[in-house]
Amino acid sequence: MSAFDQTATTFTKASDLLVAALEAEGVEYVFAVPGEENLDVLESLRTSRIELVLTRHEQGAAFMAATYGRLTGKAGVCMATLGPGATNFATPAAYAHLGGMPLVMITGQKPIKKSKQGQFQIVDVVGLFDPICKMSKQIVHGNTIPSLIREAFRVAQEERPGAVLLELPEDIAAEDTTEPVLQPHPRYYAVAGDTVLNEAAEMIRSAKMPLLLLGAGANRKHARSALSQFVNDTQIPFFDTQMGKGVVDERSDLFLGTAALSDGDYLHCAIERADLIINVGHDVVEKPPFFMKEGGTKVIHVNYKAAQVDQVYFPQVEVVGDLAQSIERLGDKLGGPLDFDRSYFERVKQETDMHISEGADDPRFPVIPQRFVADTRKVMRDCDIIALDNGIYKIWYARNYQAYQPNTVLLDNALATMGAGLPSAMMAAKLYPDRRVMAICGDGGFMMNSQEVETAVRLGLNLVVTILNDSSYGMIRWKQSHAGFEDWGLEFKNPDFVQYARSYGATGHRVERTEDLVPTFEQAFAAGGVHLIDLPVDYSENQRVLIDELAEKVCLI
Repeated sequence: MSAFDQTATTFTKASDLLVAALEAEGVEYVFAVPGEENLDVLESLRTSRIELVLTRHEQGAAFMAATYGRLTGKAGVCMATLGPGATNFATPAAYAHLGGMPLVMITGQKPIKKSKQGQFQIVDVVGLFDPICKMSKQIVHGNTIPSLIREAFRVAQEERPGAVLLELPEDIAAEDTTEPVLQPHPRYYAVAGDTVLNEAAEMIRSAKMPLLLLGAGANRKHARSALSQFVNDTQIPFFDTQMGKGVVDERSDLFLGTAALSDGDYLHCAIERADLIINVGHDVVEKPPFFMKEGGTKVIHVNYKAAQVDQVYFPQVEVVGDLAQSIERLGDKLGGPLDFDRSYFERVKQETDMHISEGADDPRFPVIPQRFVADTRKVMRDCDIIALDNGIYKIWYARNYQAYQPNTVLLDNALATMGAGLPSAMMAAKLYPDRRVMAICGDGGFMMNSQEVETAVRLGLNLVVTILNDSSYGMIRWKQSHAGFEDWGLEFKNPDFVQYARSYGATGHRVERTEDLVPTFEQAFAAGGVHLIDLPVDYSENQRVLIDELAEKVCLI
C-alpha cells in the first residue's frame, strides 16, 4: 500500500463474509453434511451464532431446512459438498420448489482458478439444479457474496417461494474480500385494486351457491385471521386442499371437508352443485381439488400471483395481491352474511361427517385406517403437529383428520416424495419443543431416511414416530390391484423396529392390540425423547371405502 494512502483496506475471508451475510438474514440453523470443499465455511460457522445441525444424509438436511422455511416463512439453509453431496439435494430441492417452501442450498466445488484433480467428482451442479430452483448460481468472486446472498433470500422467500442454489468453490471460499454485508429489509406486497374487488364482490353476491376453497398459499402467509373473519362474516361454506388444512378451524359448522381426492368424493357433490368457487391460495402445482370445464362452475382466483392457466384451471376473475388484505377488503365490500340457500351444502356436510366417523372405534387388528387416524386425533391437542410421509395413509389423514390450526398437518401434495416425513417432524419438534409432534410414516418411506433417528436422539428432540407397518409399498400395491394386475413385486421384510429404535438410543414400542394404541401414544409423549411405534395396519378398507362405497353413494344425496 502506498505511503500516501490515508485509509487501510479491511479484508474479510470470503467464508467469514458468507456466514456474516447469513447472520444478517436472520439464519438460525445450517443443516449440513459437510465435505472437504466446505471446510472453510465450516470453520467460519464454528465461531458464528448460527447453529450447525449435522445430519446423516444430505436429504435429511435439506428436508429439515425446507420444513423450517415452510413453518417460518424464512428460508431454511442447508449445505453439502460437491458431486454426490450436491446431487443428494435434488429431491428436497424439487420438494421445496413444487411445495412453495423457501430454501437456500449451499454446495461446495473444486477450485475454479486452478485445480490439480481434473474432473474428479465434478458435475454441472448449477445446470443440474436450474430446472428445479428459482435461482441457481456459482459464486465466482468473494466480493459478490453479499449481493448473491441477499438476492438468494429475496428470491427464495418471495411469492411463490421455492428453492435457490449457490455453489461456492473452495478457492473462492478461502480468498480475501472487501465488500460489506447487505442488510435485508421487509417485503411488502401490492393490494388488489377496487375495480377487480368490486367485480369479485358482485360475482359473489350474484352467486346462488358459492363455496370458498383454501389452499397452501393461505397456510404459507398465515392468513388465518382474515380468512376466519371472512367465513364468519359471509357465512360462505368452505373446503380446503391437503396443503391448506387448518387455515380455518375445521371444526366449523361451515367446513365441508378436505379435497383428498380430485373427484368422486362426498365433498365433490357440493363442488359440482356450486356455481362459484372463491379459490384462495391454491395453484395447479398441488394435485387439483376439482376440475374446471367449459360452461361449468365459475372461479375467482385470489392469490399473490396471477393464475397459471391450464386445461383444468382457467379462472374468470383474478384478485392478485397481498392475500390477507385482499380477503379483508373483499369481505368489507360484501358487508355481511350472504343470502342464499345453504341446505344442500348442509346435507353434504352431514353425509360427509357421518361417513368419516365410521370405523373410528373399529376394534379389528391389525388396525384399519379409520381407527388409527381417529386415535391420532384423540392424543393431539389443537396446536400439536403431525408430519406425514407419503403413502395411502395420507389420503385417510387428509379426509378424516380435522386440523384446528394452520400448519399442524404437514404433508406434501405437490412432489409427494417418500422419505420427507421424519425430517419434517424433526424440524417441527426442534422449532416447537412445547408441542406434541408426531411423524407418521409408512414402513417404506420411513426406511428411506430412518438413519435420521440418530440425529433426532442427538438433538434431544421430543418426537413420536409412528411406523404404519404393512411390509409393502402399500399405495402402489393398492393401485396395482385396482388396475387389475396380479399382487406381485411390492412386498418386503422389515427390521425389528423396537430393536432398531434401541440401536439409536431411542425407545421402541410394538402395538399388539388395537386398544393399546392410544395408551402407547400417551406413554411415549409423557416420557419425552424419541419413540418409534411399530403399528401393524390393515389397508383392506381402501377398496371398500375409497372406491366401491364412493361409487355407490356419492351424490345420491
